[in-house]
Amino acid sequence: MKTIVGLEIHVQLATATKLFCGCSTDYRDDEPNTHCCPVCLGLPGALPRLNRKAVEYGLRVAKALDMEVLEESEFARKNYFYPDLPKAYQVTQYDKPLAVAGTVEIEDDEGHEKIVRITRVHLEEDPGRLVHVSGGSKYSLVDYNRSGIPLLEIVTEPDMRSPQEARRFLNKLRTILEYLGVFDGDREGSLRVDANISLEGSVRVEVKNISSYRGVEKALTFEVTRQKNLLRRGQTVTRETRHFMEGRGITTSSRSKEEEHDYRYFPEPDLRPLRVAGWVAEIDLPELPVARKNRFMVQYGISLNHARTLTGDPKLADFYEEVAHLDPALAATWVADILLGELNYRNMSIAAVPPGRIAELLGLLKSETITDAAGVQVLREMLDACAAGRPCEMPAMIVKRENLGKTMGDDFTATVQAVIAANPQAVEDYRNGKSGALNFLVGQVMKETRGRADPRELGRIVSESIDIGEV
Repeated sequence: MKTIVGLEIHVQLATATKLFCGCSTDYRDDEPNTHCCPVCLGLPGALPRLNRKAVEYGLRVAKALDMEVLEESEFARKNYFYPDLPKAYQVTQYDKPLAVAGTVEIEDDEGHEKIVRITRVHLEEDPGRLVHVSGGSKYSLVDYNRSGIPLLEIVTEPDMRSPQEARRFLNKLRTILEYLGVFDGDREGSLRVDANISLEGSVRVEVKNISSYRGVEKALTFEVTRQKNLLRRGQTVTRETRHFMEGRGITTSSRSKEEEHDYRYFPEPDLRPLRVAGWVAEIDLPELPVARKNRFMVQYGISLNHARTLTGDPKLADFYEEVAHLDPALAATWVADILLGELNYRNMSIAAVPPGRIAELLGLLKSETITDAAGVQVLREMLDACAAGRPCEMPAMIVKRENLGKTMGDDFTATVQAVIAANPQAVEDYRNGKSGALNFLVGQVMKETRGRADPRELGRIVSESIDIGEV
């Protein structure tokens, strides 16, 4: 049974003020209901005033996705009741969105290029936030700090055929949005997803308000299994809205699926139609991920895989360009393969690492002052200091303090002899033609010498020592 997936992505735009008023959008560390005014509280007589920067950000996204900006777009009232929506309607765009018909290219599950069509992008306001309180008596509080935050909704066609494709699409879209500078990907809740999923021949189910990329894949994977099991038992899949419980990795029924007519859309009388198609030509786009990936391969001579990894995050790409001047290939290997892995292990951001310190480390590796193994140890000590909030020590100081400077293999003759004596079976295996035994012995010497010797040189010395002992 073919899986059919379409997504509705709500992107919190990184404007300084809300969509229809001058209240600040930076409320993360502030008390509830302290970033509010009559407009975002929906008080009678309060009139909205459109945020020009939000429109510009929406047009920037539309241009990057090669969309058609409509000659006229219009705001509408979407009527529904919920405690965090004080007006009892949401101001959004309905039949006249900002732009239509775009594309994003991803890899499908077989590794081939695939186009995901973008149906539309439109602007709308965020509602408030319910805070559920449990204890002796269960109740909910409403925080309107988020009410009126500008959102850009990006709606796709049902072109994805697996939860994995949906996640790859979201990763690609997030990268584009970060390059455009229209949203803060590090801000919790800055990108939320509603996923529509069905099995071929069955009805569509909507999973609401998924707040992470991993959550999208998990929710859709659960839904594929749930719907297949229903159909195999001869039951029907109900058209409904479901809620994803991320902690349990399951979806639960929320309500029957609303139809569009349930919202009683009509044009927002307090906002004039937008005519901004001519504005698109004035918007300059930055270098986008695909263009930067191609430039990295040409300018720095690095592999496709390294270029993809390094340009997957604009901050990581900027970091690489700061440290690549000495040896681009060496820098690509250490930043993409080693540094990124160490950061992920510590749940650290690349922004926490001083590029100058990494450039110094690459210089020590380039001059063969230290081995790769010693370089990893130096890197870990630097990152541990950064993670603990301590100053990031100079690599040369760590090398000196820990005595990690590269030494000629001949200085470890006694260690080599001791390792050979302690591992007679490995020595016998090597003599019988098993090359992996030599690697094991070299690894033991490297462990004893804390990675200070060149492994290739040690391999020669260990081999010669065994051969001499055999004579």
